[in-house]
Amino acid sequence: MIFVTVGTHEQQFNRLVKYMDEWASKHEEKVMIQTGYSTYKPQYCEWKSFLPYQDMIAMVEKARIIITHGGPSSFIMPLQIGKTPIVVPRQHKYGEHVNDHQVKFCHQVEERIGSIIVVDDILKLGEIIDIYDEVKIVGDKISNNGKFCAELDKIVSEMFKGNL
Repeated sequence: MIFVTVGTHEQQFNRLVKYMDEWASKHEEKVMIQTGYSTYKPQYCEWKSFLPYQDMIAMVEKARIIITHGGPSSFIMPLQIGKTPIVVPRQHKYGEHVNDHQVKFCHQVEERIGSIIVVDDILKLGEIIDIYDEVKIVGDKISNNGKFCAELDKIVSEMFKGNL
């Protein structure tokens, strides 16, 4: 099962929701999408606009693959459970966010920590799903989580250096 979450940001993320619905129409694997404020209604996937946090945890634990937007809380939770999330950052040019901070932040996390897989071009998402088992980061979830938190703290500190 693939679990997709777009978070709770008030702008739509139709690009990801629609892509995964179309992907599901051509594949056997079940896809569950938390659609948030997206206006596209999936036809081939199970979906809910919002899920209680405990249900989100259950979905992440159950899923083979987690695909999330670029909000840190959405990709940190799968990391804490020992999963490697595929992260599709929201982009300003598609009306998905107010700017492109998710794109920049996610690439910094991927480059410095290496515990997430970032996909900017939605048309490449299917390729990553196909090779996910070869590219996912395998390791000790406790040490990976500790490493992630320490590195994230450095990134955030650097971003706000001089702004305080």
